[in-house]
Amino acid sequence: MLGWDGTLPLPSVRTIEEMRPVLADPSCEGNAPLYFMYRDLAKSDADREWLHSHLLRYDLTVIPPCTLCGEWVKTKGHYHPKNPAGIGYPEVYEVQEGEAKYLLQSRWLDDVVMISAHAGDIVIIPPDYGHISINPSADKTLAMANIVSTAFESEYGEYETLHGAAYYAMSDGSLRKNPYYPKIPEVRYPDVHERSVMHRLCKGPLYNCIGNEAMLMFLNYPEQYPGIFQELLKD
Repeated sequence: MLGWDGTLPLPSVRTIEEMRPVLADPSCEGNAPLYFMYRDLAKSDADREWLHSHLLRYDLTVIPPCTLCGEWVKTKGHYHPKNPAGIGYPEVYEVQEGEAKYLLQSRWLDDVVMISAHAGDIVIIPPDYGHISINPSADKTLAMANIVSTAFESEYGEYETLHGAAYYAMSDGSLRKNPYYPKIPEVRYPDVHERSVMHRLCKGPLYNCIGNEAMLMFLNYPEQYPGIFQELLKD
């Protein structure tokens, strides 16, 4: 499964009841699990020991195709807190199967960005951006890996309070503004495929980065990369 060697552990499962507070239509009904999260994976004891010693975790998330009363299935959405240097923790994703849309929004809600990614693409979530992952397909499963710091817990509260992200991605291809946000900018669509800066931070395949401290250091020490994250989301 997903090119993974060996048996996957039992996943954490996100249900529609857990997602209801962030849906475009919170009354939407459904019984099937929405997506599956496989946490803290490693292909060897040595890889796991290296990840743990560097306060990192490798995960897989699998999102089957689904629409929720006219909205594409998505993850719940969260922010990352600031690290001891006062900079928000970043995160790195790799699409392994299917297509993903990552909807990012700054903490100050002065920037909203939609990134489209396909199998093999690397997407870095910069410091101080919340994000959701969307499967915009009626028939293809989205599978994505990520590496993230274990020095913090993700913050879901703001997404729950505001009933989701700034926009809802609808299955007719439109984006619907979330009325619970008082004021939000129009969505930008930067072309991440043009950003060689991503490969200066982390080059895929993502799993091969394990053991390369220089390539993954930015996940815990983003303050050592001044200015580089702003380049990721330039138009």
